Amino acid sequence: MDVTIIVPTFNESLNVEELVSRTEKAVDGRAVELVFVDDSTDDTPEVIRQVAARHRLPVRLVHRAEPVDGLGGAVLEGFRVANGTWAVVMDGDLQHPPEMLPGLIDTALGGSANLVAGSRFLEGGSAEGLSDGLRVFLTHFSTRLTKLLFPRKLRDSTDPMSGFFAVRLDAIDLDELHPRGFKILLEILCRRQMEVVEVPATLAPRGGGESKADIKQVWRLTRQIVALRIGRMPGFALIGFCGAIANLLIMAALEAAGTGYLTAAIVAGVVTIIGNFLAQEAWLYHDLRAGARKLWSRFAHSAGFNALETAVRTFVLWLVVELTPIHSIIAQGLLLIAGFLLRYAYHEKVVYRQLAEIDESKFDDVGETARADGPR
Repeated sequence: MDVTIIVPTFNESLNVEELVSRTEKAVDGRAVELVFVDDSTDDTPEVIRQVAARHRLPVRLVHRAEPVDGLGGAVLEGFRVANGTWAVVMDGDLQHPPEMLPGLIDTALGGSANLVAGSRFLEGGSAEGLSDGLRVFLTHFSTRLTKLLFPRKLRDSTDPMSGFFAVRLDAIDLDELHPRGFKILLEILCRRQMEVVEVPATLAPRGGGESKADIKQVWRLTRQIVALRIGRMPGFALIGFCGAIANLLIMAALEAAGTGYLTAAIVAGVVTIIGNFLAQEAWLYHDLRAGARKLWSRFAHSAGFNALETAVRTFVLWLVVELTPIHSIIAQGLLLIAGFLLRYAYHEKVVYRQLAEIDESKFDDVGETARADGPR
C-alpha cells in the first residue's frame, strides 16, 4: 500500500457517497486505501459502511466513541492505523476536491521530499471556498502570524494552515505530536524540520452539512500556537511558583508553631507535591491524559520523582543551613528554583509521555467484501 487517505469526519453523512465516488475515480490505478476516522453523533458510520460496500476502493472505518483532541486527534489516530508509506489528509466536507489527489500523490511518490502540502496561496491555488469574510481574515491572519513566529520551521511553507497534505509516515514521530484542534499540518511542521514541497490547492465550497469552525477552534489554535512556541513551561512554572509559595508559607507557619525546620520542610513538600499534581492534571496536561499512563501510575511517577527531589533538596537544605549563615527560608527558595527544570523535563518526557496504542477492535474493514469480490 503506497498511500492511506485519512478523512476525519464529524456528522458528514451527506458527503460520504460523493467523496468516496470521486476519490475512487481520482486515484484509479494507484495503491491507495481510504480511512475514515469518525467522531460523529449521527448516522455517518452506518452511511460509510453502506457506501464502502458499493465501491472497489479499500475503505476502513475507525469510529471514536470518545473523541480526543478534535480533528487533529482524529488525524493522528489515522496515522497510527495507516497501512500506506504515505498518509494523505483531506477534509470530509468536499472542500478539498478529490480531483486534486493525483497531483499530490504523484508529487509525493515521485520526489525526495517527506511532506507535500497543498497551498491555496500558490499560483493556481484558491481559497474562494471559505464561507465568509471572517474565515478569510482569520486564515490570512493566522498564516502570517505563524510564519512570523516560526520563520525557520515554516520557511518552505506558504500555507501552514492547509488541511490538505501528504506526509511520509516514517519521517514523523507520532509520540511528539500533540494536536489540540484542526491545524495538524502546523503541528507537524513546527515539531520537526521537514523537507517540504507545495502544490497548488483549491478550497471549494463545502458540500452538505454545517461548518465546524467556531470560537472554540480559534481558542484551540491559539493554545496550539502558544504551546508550539513556548511549550508548557510557563504553565508548569506558574503551578510550581504557586506550589513554592505554598511550600514556604506552610514551612514558615509550622516553624512559627515550634516545628523543627526539617520536619516543616518535609510536611510542606508532601502537601505541595499532591497539590501540584492535581493542578497539572486539571489544567496543564489534561489534553494528554488519555494517551499517557493510568492516573495512579502518573501520580506514582510524579510523586516518586518529586519525593526524591524533595529528599535530595532537604538534605542539601540541611547542609546549607548547618554549614552557612544562609537562612532556611532563603535556602529553600533557591533550591526550589534549582529543581524546577529537572521536574519539568521529567513530567514532559516520562509522566505524560504518550503510550496509547490503537485498539484493533475499533477497526471496521467495511470494504472487505467488495475487495474480495474484485472489480464490479
